Amino acid sequence: MELRHLRYFAVLAEELHFSHAAERLHIEQPPLSRAIKELEEDLGVVLFDRDRRGTKLTAAGSAFLQDTRRLFTVLEQARENAKAVAAGARGSLRIAVSDGATDPRFSEFLARCRAEEPEIEVRLSEVPLADQLRGLRSGDFMIGFAHTADVGEGIIAEPIWRDPLVIAVPARHELLAHKEVPLHELDGHPLVLCDPRVCEGYCRVLARLLGPLEHRQNVVERATPLEMMLTLVGAGYGVGFMAASKVPVSQRPDVVVRPLAVESAVITTYLLRSDSGDVTASLERFIFRLREGLGT
Repeated sequence: MELRHLRYFAVLAEELHFSHAAERLHIEQPPLSRAIKELEEDLGVVLFDRDRRGTKLTAAGSAFLQDTRRLFTVLEQARENAKAVAAGARGSLRIAVSDGATDPRFSEFLARCRAEEPEIEVRLSEVPLADQLRGLRSGDFMIGFAHTADVGEGIIAEPIWRDPLVIAVPARHELLAHKEVPLHELDGHPLVLCDPRVCEGYCRVLARLLGPLEHRQNVVERATPLEMMLTLVGAGYGVGFMAASKVPVSQRPDVVVRPLAVESAVITTYLLRSDSGDVTASLERFIFRLREGLGT
């Protein structure tokens, strides 16, 4: 098995069409077909079903594709690490961020890390929660940040920051009569919520908060990122939600923010990491700084 076999397989798995895959790889179709056949013979499994209706992955092919993508991720990381070391860096931290789990404190913290250890390269990847958890388990990511502790086996979730959830309403809205908006007052109002495919953990928090309104929710739009939600709210589409820590950086004349009169209206940011115990010295220092700053 050669690396080119895996690269040809990955492209064909995405295209599911031999001619299109060959064109994308800048080769003729016969060499592509031979490479796939050689790979299947080497593995002892059929990766693709081929018939007059087209080409599709088998169950074995789908499983092999996931592992192949992880392998290419590791190879890319190895390439970047080598370049970073050649440029003077002494290591790297691969961090995943999901659910929009960033705020000014996170920026300040990263700035501190860069100032205290400039030789450690910090690489951030913004990914859906499912991809983050998969990456933490496989080692593609060293740690991650998200808005949920419901992460399954093999992952440790440690609360880092807690913020009140506030609502964003259009200017001159009837809900502005309340200094703190009771949850039941949202009954029937159109809501602009986040996209669960992008902010899965954040959506879980909102789903629990809005549970009493489950049968009376009027969700009119799904919007990610925050700026799009605020644009829709400002245009009068509905009411949105955000963490209080993001209010100073998202103020707009057409949107007014009000706290919720609900004690449970809190969004927690969690530090996620594998429970394998495989922690580098640079990662230990990173986590120590993070915990050290919790009281600031």
